[in-house]
Amino acid sequence: MGWERVPLLWATTQNNLGTALQALGERESGTESLTAAVTAYREALQERTRERVPLQWAMTQNNLGTALATLGLRENDTESLTAAVTAYREALQEYTRGRVPLLWATTKNNLGGALLRLGERENDTKKLTAAVTAFQEALQERTRERVPLDWAQTQNNLGMALRALGERESGTEKLEAAVAAFEKALDVAKASGAGYYIEGIQRNLDKCNDLLNKRKQGG
Repeated sequence: MGWERVPLLWATTQNNLGTALQALGERESGTESLTAAVTAYREALQERTRERVPLQWAMTQNNLGTALATLGLRENDTESLTAAVTAYREALQEYTRGRVPLLWATTKNNLGGALLRLGERENDTKKLTAAVTAFQEALQERTRERVPLDWAQTQNNLGMALRALGERESGTEKLEAAVAAFEKALDVAKASGAGYYIEGIQRNLDKCNDLLNKRKQGG
C-alpha cells in the first residue's frame, strides 16, 4: 500500500505494524522488533499529523512512547526513555482530560512510568517528583469506582515513585506515603483476584516496609 495513493490508510497500516512489532518485541529478549516498531510509528506520523487527524496522531505518539520506553528499559539507556517522555507529552496535547479523560489518564500513567525509570537511571529527584505528579493526576480519572484494576496499577506505580524519592531523601514522609499507596493497590488487587498483580505489589510493599523500618531505626 503506497503512501502516495492512500496516505492515511498507509499511516494506519504503519501504526498497526508498529503495534504488532511492539507486541512481538515484548515477548523477545532482543531489541530488533522494538526498534522496528519505533520506526513504524515514526513512519505513520509522517501522514498522521496533528493538523490532519489530531486524535490518531496522539494515539500513535502514545504508542511510540510505549515502544521507546520498553526499548529504553531493554537497552538500559536514557536516550530512548527521554524520547518516550517527549512522545507522551506530545500525545497529551490532544489527549486532554476534557476530551478523552481515560485516555488522558492512561497517557499520564505512561508518562509517569517513563519519568520514574529515567529518574532512577539519572538519580534525578526532579524527574521522580514529576513522575509522582503524573501518577497523581492519572488517578483523578483512573478512579477506584470506574476502573479498579487500572486504579490499583497506578497506585502501585505511585508507590514505586514515592519509594524511589524516599530512598534519596531523609525522613520517612515519602516512604510512608509509598506504603499507603501499595496498601491501597493491594487491597483492590486482592478483592479482584488479580494474582498477576498481587505478587508484585506485595513485594513492593514488603521492600518499602523494610526500608521504612530501617529509616525509623536510624539505619
